[in-house]
Amino acid sequence: MGFKKYVVFSILFIVAMYGYVFSLELGDYKVTILDISLALPVAVWIIVPVVLLFIATIGHILFYGLISVFKQRAINKDSEMMLSLLKSNLLEKSFNKRFKTKAFKSLSSILGQFQLSVKDNTFSSTDEELNKIVASIQDIKVGKHINDKSLKLSEISSLANQNMINKVNEQIDFAVDVLKKTENYSAEVVNQAFKNVLRDKTMTTVKKLYKNIKLDKELAKLLFEKDAANNEFGFTSEEILKIVKDLNYTNEDYLSLAKNYETILQPDQIIALFEKLSTELDEATPAYLHVLFEYEMIEKIREVVAPSSEGELTAYKALLDLKEAGKHYDLESISYK
Repeated sequence: MGFKKYVVFSILFIVAMYGYVFSLELGDYKVTILDISLALPVAVWIIVPVVLLFIATIGHILFYGLISVFKQRAINKDSEMMLSLLKSNLLEKSFNKRFKTKAFKSLSSILGQFQLSVKDNTFSSTDEELNKIVASIQDIKVGKHINDKSLKLSEISSLANQNMINKVNEQIDFAVDVLKKTENYSAEVVNQAFKNVLRDKTMTTVKKLYKNIKLDKELAKLLFEKDAANNEFGFTSEEILKIVKDLNYTNEDYLSLAKNYETILQPDQIIALFEKLSTELDEATPAYLHVLFEYEMIEKIREVVAPSSEGELTAYKALLDLKEAGKHYDLESISYK
């Protein structure tokens, strides 16, 4: 029975009951309490408890109905907040709002310990904002740059970082801008921007920007390959020396560097380069010897290996002995590590 029907039928019952008792003409009844007397018709004395019970019942229904309304409002609000929590989790943002209901508190505590991810398949929900967020995340993960300010990505999130990398990959001019202000971007974004500039821009542009980058061996290798392919506008020996000094190159790294330049530079250029490197950096000596062997600079080789101790540069000394004995081998056919 609905609340309105209950009220109407209760009132009708009270009126009918009062009318019936009143029709019995039972007279008055006097009640005395602490010298206070009250005389009322018997019908009134009978109906008063019923009315009081009716009022108490209405109060009880209204009280618990109001509690139920507040609980439902709390559930509805927590349900909306749960959607907000899911969106924040997907966007890798912190969520500081508190839930009111016990069930949602427990669920939010569990979800807060997970990082949700978006699958590649089609997503659909009744919440359009959630649909938009998921679609944007899917686009970012497949390499598209999303320029939607309403998405409000956290700048320190991996998602925002990937979106910035996507922009670098899509817009070479933006990649150049990144290299001009590297302090404003993450190392991953800067490195990707540098790789793209090496690929798409001229050596002239690269020489203006590479000093802004904290080079590692991988980036330096790409840089030297770019330089070797564009030697007309390439690095000087001093510039190459300055780059490798900060990279802790090993013997193998210098050998790789020598092989990178030996087919591009003129003999006198590459010899002068690695002579300078070996003078300042002992690790470059094997690479210098490699270059000298390539151009059959026997006398120069003797000068380099002569001061070394018995256990040093053994492979090069052996190769020198073989050449002097008329045996023609190259460095690739023997171990020189």
